[in-house]
Amino acid sequence: MPLALWALTLSAFAIGTTEFVIVGLVPTIAHDLGVSLPSAGLLVSLYALGVAIGAPVLTALTGRWPRKALLLSLMALFIGGNLLAWLAPGYQSLIIARIITGLAHGVFFSVGSTIATSLVSKDKEASAIALMFSGLTVALVTGVPLGTWIGQLFGWRATFLIVALLGVIALLGSALLLPAKLKQTAPARLSQQLKVLTQPRLLLVYAMTAVGYGGTFVAFTYLAPILEQVSGFAPNAIGLIMLVYGVSVAVGNIWGGKLADKLGPVKALQIIFAALALVLFVFSFTAGNSITAVLTVLVWGAFAFGNVPGLQVYVVQLAEKYTPDAVDVASGLNIAAFNVGIAIGAVVGGAVVDNMRLTDTAWIGAVIVVLALLLTRWSGALDKQAAPHNAVQTA
Repeated sequence: MPLALWALTLSAFAIGTTEFVIVGLVPTIAHDLGVSLPSAGLLVSLYALGVAIGAPVLTALTGRWPRKALLLSLMALFIGGNLLAWLAPGYQSLIIARIITGLAHGVFFSVGSTIATSLVSKDKEASAIALMFSGLTVALVTGVPLGTWIGQLFGWRATFLIVALLGVIALLGSALLLPAKLKQTAPARLSQQLKVLTQPRLLLVYAMTAVGYGGTFVAFTYLAPILEQVSGFAPNAIGLIMLVYGVSVAVGNIWGGKLADKLGPVKALQIIFAALALVLFVFSFTAGNSITAVLTVLVWGAFAFGNVPGLQVYVVQLAEKYTPDAVDVASGLNIAAFNVGIAIGAVVGGAVVDNMRLTDTAWIGAVIVVLALLLTRWSGALDKQAAPHNAVQTA
């Protein structure tokens, strides 16, 4: 793989770290800025909304920009957002910093995917994209727990400074290693995007994505305060537990992809959503004991992100069938749906924390994931109904 691809992977690592590290820092930020836990949790939602808006809207607006110039601009925006978070004098400025960083995130993965494929031969395109996205997985395994540990030891601002420095290294690497002229695909027309958003089958999968992912983030956003206030862990232990969670996520992501390949995305998603709902429900009871809490978090991680490969494959399959001229747009909108789910889940979790107990976020998240399971079963039933009709048309 070319060195330029590793620069993209480092960028993805930095972006993944800054997105999810906030989860481990929620109690610290709340205490330091004198805001409530739900207010600190809102920083997760606002970042995710920045991604959800940035992915489709800014990608369309910058469609004609030279790819290298656009990528470098995005990394500069990312660095600026993290530096603003480092220097943020108060809660409001931290909100602005998170939104700015989220906007950069949304466009980066859309543009980065096309750049990654342009750097390699046709037979290595999938591997190139997988390598770039592995930066996100590695961020969950190492970047998030290390960032949480740094935040607990030196203050949460130090975490954003370190991430900004990673962004600078990635920016310099991209500036030096990426070719000046990169292949540029024609930007998606507005009519193509609208066609995707008016296709009921695709909207159903986006709902599955948002609800299934959102259910997890009702509780995951407040995992650190649960572990501190309910399970009895010291703040400096949260980074280690996030490491356990990250390793489990990495394994679950690979397992989820293999399960989707073996059983098909719909059956795989039904299994994963059912297991995820069960684990979240159980966590509402096991969170009170330090040993059972960690064991449950370990199992939770295996299912929390295991649905990602199946959902992405399913969207592509349906897009190839219903909107064949806008498959990339459909796939990109599913990334936006993931982040809409994160945003809504964090807001719902905040409302639960405000009015109920911290552990209630777990079983309420489980109920929301059950809704995703029902939506998945409905989508599978629609597939079966369509199959005889398609067979008749083919005949």
